[in-house]
Amino acid sequence: MTVSFRDSIALHANALSLREQRNELLASNIANAATPNFKARDFDFEAELARASGPAASTSTTAGAQTGYRIPVNRSLDGNTVELSVEQMEFSENTLRYQTSLSFINRRIAGLMTAIKGE
Repeated sequence: MTVSFRDSIALHANALSLREQRNELLASNIANAATPNFKARDFDFEAELARASGPAASTSTTAGAQTGYRIPVNRSLDGNTVELSVEQMEFSENTLRYQTSLSFINRRIAGLMTAIKGE
């Protein structure tokens, strides 16, 4: 049984796409930290990755994650639910995990290039 290159990196490709979407959401939350009545948004990464990688997933990866509103620990008086420290931590962690998936894909490609060149 042969496994295609696409199949061998599909999980990490889906993860990259979802991490990018999540970074955009988190960056928007951070940018709107001082906007009255702004509601912080996020999504459950693991659930969305399972949905994107499941048997019913399309080959075009994730079109869009199902976002929800973040429940704040401390509400602000102006109705804004962004907690800057939480958003910055989530953004940093998400970026680190994005880099990890990207490194994995790059190593897979480098391994294939080595095999193709016969080195």
